[in-house]
Amino acid sequence: MSATGEPAVWPVRTARLEVRQGAEADLETIWQWRRLPEVSTWLSSAPSTFEELRERYADPERLATTLIIELPPERPGEPARPIGDIMLKREDAWAQAEIADAARGVEAELGWTLDPAYAGRGYATEAVRAVIDVCFGTLGLRRVHAGCFADNEPSWRLMERLGMRREEFSRKTALHRSGEWLDGMNYGILAEEWPPAS
Repeated sequence: MSATGEPAVWPVRTARLEVRQGAEADLETIWQWRRLPEVSTWLSSAPSTFEELRERYADPERLATTLIIELPPERPGEPARPIGDIMLKREDAWAQAEIADAARGVEAELGWTLDPAYAGRGYATEAVRAVIDVCFGTLGLRRVHAGCFADNEPSWRLMERLGMRREEFSRKTALHRSGEWLDGMNYGILAEEWPPAS
């Protein structure tokens, strides 16, 4: 078991990547892509300085929900190359009061960012697919969901590539830091809808 009480499943390897648990030492690297305007414009929280980011991640629970996407070393002895991060936040499902205990910790919310230098190569799709495999496999969850601004086309296209179902398209329900009300989209998938890992 990990320090958070979850089964120790990380790191997970895919054909081209490794997804591992985030650590405080990763924050400077995360900052390198999260500070970019093309990334930060879509984030729920976009600190304007590294110090603000570090303060936000100082909460051990926040860091515990952060996974790092890495490319393996090109040569022996070289370090792996972090290229993105994934939020995996385990949640309770809604339930009537008398049976609420049966709905505790059975779902997860996902979110992700990718260094734009590595966009367009399928890395985010590969990494998120691996995390969903873990959610429905080792973690035994029943449902995974994610949301984005409707204007964030790369994000909702990724969800659709993974077979997630668009469950909501809401008109001007999300206030963007620009001051504009934007449309939102929410996607979900159930364990029984997820294809087994090949």
